Amino acid sequence: MGRRVAPTTAAAGRQRAPVTENGRRPIRRLSPGTVERIAAGEVVERPASVVKELIENAIDAGASEIRVRLEGGGLERIEVADDGVGIPQEELLLAVERHATSKLGEQEALDEIGTLGFRGEALAAIAAVSRLRLTSRPPGSEEAHGISLVAGQLIGEFVAGRSVGTTVGVSDLFFNTPARRKFLGAPAAEQVEVTAAVERAYLARPLTGLTLTSGEREVARFPPTDRLSDAASEVLGPEFLPQSFRVDRAATDGIGIRAEVGRPSIHRSTSEGIYLSVNGRPIQSRSLGASVRQAFIDHLPRTRFPVGVIHLALDPRRVDVNVHPTKREVRIAKEREVGEILRRAVREALLATPQVAELAGPPPRPTGGPSGAEVAAPVAVGHLPPLGPSSLWAAPAAVQRRLLPEEPGPTVAGTGRHPTLRLLGSLFALYWVGEGDDGLVLIDQHAASERVLFDALRRHGRLGRQELVEPVRVGLTARQREVLSLNSEEVRAAGFDIEPFGGDQFRVRSVPSYRGRRARPDSLPPLLDELAGGGRATVPNGLAERRAATVACHAAVRAGDRITAEEMGRILEGLYGLEEAAYACPHGRPILVRFPRGRLDRLFLRSGA
Repeated sequence: MGRRVAPTTAAAGRQRAPVTENGRRPIRRLSPGTVERIAAGEVVERPASVVKELIENAIDAGASEIRVRLEGGGLERIEVADDGVGIPQEELLLAVERHATSKLGEQEALDEIGTLGFRGEALAAIAAVSRLRLTSRPPGSEEAHGISLVAGQLIGEFVAGRSVGTTVGVSDLFFNTPARRKFLGAPAAEQVEVTAAVERAYLARPLTGLTLTSGEREVARFPPTDRLSDAASEVLGPEFLPQSFRVDRAATDGIGIRAEVGRPSIHRSTSEGIYLSVNGRPIQSRSLGASVRQAFIDHLPRTRFPVGVIHLALDPRRVDVNVHPTKREVRIAKEREVGEILRRAVREALLATPQVAELAGPPPRPTGGPSGAEVAAPVAVGHLPPLGPSSLWAAPAAVQRRLLPEEPGPTVAGTGRHPTLRLLGSLFALYWVGEGDDGLVLIDQHAASERVLFDALRRHGRLGRQELVEPVRVGLTARQREVLSLNSEEVRAAGFDIEPFGGDQFRVRSVPSYRGRRARPDSLPPLLDELAGGGRATVPNGLAERRAATVACHAAVRAGDRITAEEMGRILEGLYGLEEAAYACPHGRPILVRFPRGRLDRLFLRSGA
């Protein structure tokens, strides 16, 4: 008979407590198998949770290289191999028991934890809901020894050949808890989450190299480095470094900060681009993330988030890592004080950084506008004049005559929902100015274009595409490559035609096109970043709508784009022709703002106003 390390029986989990005469169920002890599965559910949520725990164990074992291999996105098999110190044969069975660990001694205080894993739950929890094979060889041993378990029950011991280190193989995750397994995503979706977990682990401890493969395909390779900037470049892409600045605060008062943070020209629609770690432990912290965002308070729109890798070094006694079963969240003593120091450090470094970055490629336009789109100086629109805040007051009379339109601009016929508009020009290459039947109308060119594309995608399922004369090469991060694989149909429907070009390089052969306007090839990486999270939030909350909104945003006219008068008219005609009244873009921002004639008269104190 096999030796039971962590007993689990499905029958025990299904037994119901007997009911007494008064209808009350008595209190009883849960079976060991039920307890094990409950504990496993607290630690193991999905394949990414397994990979995270096993990587942390390998790092604590002193590994310099860790290899993660997946089959079926981790649903079929996960294998994590390291070159750490290994586990002696006599301790293998102890390693898969609950609350057994080498990382916490009898006399060590729980408020001075210096390792990543210390609860002694990870291996036991993983073993309880999978088929686990543990193989290890410590230094001085001539061969490796291993054990095999199914649902926590020992079914065999064996001898194997491998170098010093440990390999943990996990197959058929949640095979004995089908209720948990049915809530997992498709293999490609789970693989994206694993990739994100590997990236977070590497950015928190870049001294340890990490390699992720799926079947025979290498998904990502992150080499060991002692330079945070190099690690950030590996994960966020080589274009990040020229657009970043360094934060370096010595831990003179027990709070040290080392960070690589993107300039305001690099931003995202969510906080996922802020990679936080405390004492080498990747964490999630809404308050600390908000502190980083506050440092950019007057440099980024309210709907955008900065990007960066932040390492915090704190006295272990002020960090409680025993709050969350998966150790994702920590409790920090005087967290508000830490957050304020972090905000000031990032803010001071930002203000001390030259505002013009040195770029390998074309320089980006400055950031602005509530959507995070890029803003350029006012430019002429076709034959129409730009409407600058003081252009007419400062210009000589001859120049003024050239600025003023000699003929009326294009007129867009009104509908029952929209006013008739005569387009006059563009303000800051962002807002179109129109004269309505009874007042002034301002139109956000990005929001208007985005709404038209969003409804076109919902109606037809795809946009047109325009072939590029010369394919444009773009570099994609490991996570972006996985998202591209998962969302290939959505990306193709958007109008992008992409082909691999070796390593992390891809060639964009066509881009989305609509009503004669084409998107830029460099909109592909941010599109993939947002698709990784299911797309942007929209007024309708369905997944298809979120993805359509994301695609429309990146295919739409941007702030700062040069727009002809004819193109303005085409976009507004498309907006007016929508079946549903479109007062806002898919993300809820207004498209048109009207200033009635009476309000303008009152502003200028005209008689009768």
